[in-house]
Amino acid sequence: MLIKQSVVDVLMFLFEEYFGDNDSDDNDAIDERNQIQVRLEEVGFHHQEINQAFNWLEDLATLRESSVDTPARLDSVRIFSDVEKNILDQECLSFILFLEQSSILTPVTRELVLDRVTALGHNLDIEQFKWIVMIVLHTHPGEENAFAWMESLVFNEVTDYIQ
Repeated sequence: MLIKQSVVDVLMFLFEEYFGDNDSDDNDAIDERNQIQVRLEEVGFHHQEINQAFNWLEDLATLRESSVDTPARLDSVRIFSDVEKNILDQECLSFILFLEQSSILTPVTRELVLDRVTALGHNLDIEQFKWIVMIVLHTHPGEENAFAWMESLVFNEVTDYIQ
């Protein structure tokens, strides 16, 4: 089986196959990671992309634990950096605004998403971007409703936002 190689593809596969199973201790987690890595290699992912995906998820967990839910001022405006604009096309940037206006993303989760997107270091299409948002929301405590909305946007392919 030939699969397009990218860290995002590995993340998407991990999300579909393994997320939501958080009842293991550290030794089980290491064994499980090794088993998952073998499975990913069996379906055609390269070792480098697999390791990058696991590192990306570990960094997300670290960021999530260290983030402070400080409310932003209501009159503040988020200006996207040149790096963010190079990685995300206009459709993705518009989608971020839509998610914020729809209260799916908070300022904190928006920044987590943007951090994780820039950590990938390559351009994303809108479908890949939606998956990154969904993964971030799934791993962020208290965002169950936002995750459910995002999941419906991903799987129902809703595109009713400003482009």
